[in-house]
Amino acid sequence: MPDFSIEDHYAGRIAGIDEVGRGPLAGPVVAAAVILPRDERLPDVLVNELNDSKKLSAKKRHRLFEVIMGCAEVGIGAASVREIDQINILQATYVAMRRAVDRLDRVPDQALVDGNRDPGLPCDVETVVKGDSKSLSIAAASIVAKVVRDRAMTRLAVRYPFFGWEGNAGYGVKKHMLGLDEVGPTPHHRRSFKPIADLFEAMMAER
Repeated sequence: MPDFSIEDHYAGRIAGIDEVGRGPLAGPVVAAAVILPRDERLPDVLVNELNDSKKLSAKKRHRLFEVIMGCAEVGIGAASVREIDQINILQATYVAMRRAVDRLDRVPDQALVDGNRDPGLPCDVETVVKGDSKSLSIAAASIVAKVVRDRAMTRLAVRYPFFGWEGNAGYGVKKHMLGLDEVGPTPHHRRSFKPIADLFEAMMAER
């Protein structure tokens, strides 16, 4: 379970940073920067139950999201499908992370970033591989990013009901692929991702 072992190496305002949505065929990539209180203001439920968002049920993620938003300083950033297609998914992820940090009240003293690459933040950075299972701050960021993105995809699913985005968040699962076969891609599909690029190429060839 994640804890404050990494955070304890630093003083000041320490932000955990994580992203969600690098792999889906549709929708934005979303990042969160979270500065948790490291005193009695930190609810016990976060100490006891925070973990990598992928290891938690949707119900628990939503419950913990509300607790995090009620006690922490949070910045949320995103990069659009157009940006993903223009600059590639990795660079778009860095853009989303920088936007998340920009939306904090002020620049943190230290950032702990999930992964092994520095996204180019305006503060000192430590990258942490599998950080969402090691650092409470990164775990909190992973939950915030996941819930925000899932909610966005659920809203899009109302307008585009053929793909099952409310359940698959835009990943290329069977229902999503069947929807693509039936009605084709939408403006929210990533044209730079191969299955979608192939569909657009086929559509142009038919004209």
